[in-house]
Amino acid sequence: MRKKLKPVPAFRDEAEERHFWETHDSADYVDWRQATPVRLPNLKPSTTAISLRLPLSLLERIKIAANKRDMPYQSLIKAWLAEKADAK
Repeated sequence: MRKKLKPVPAFRDEAEERHFWETHDSADYVDWRQATPVRLPNLKPSTTAISLRLPLSLLERIKIAANKRDMPYQSLIKAWLAEKADAK
């Protein structure tokens, strides 16, 4: 027996919608049994620029390590940070 779903309200902006979904159970509004997987192959994660001061000797060592891996040094820094952040 399927329960009657509540209608999803109209939101003024993204912040209001975000707050709504943080405080309400989506199962009351969406029949997840009808959901289908979606692929978004061209979706790129949003990024933001930061400023990071490093000792010149450390930056040179990072650039050497990146060169050995044939990758840009900024990409290597991102990979190392992601690896460390995911470590448990």
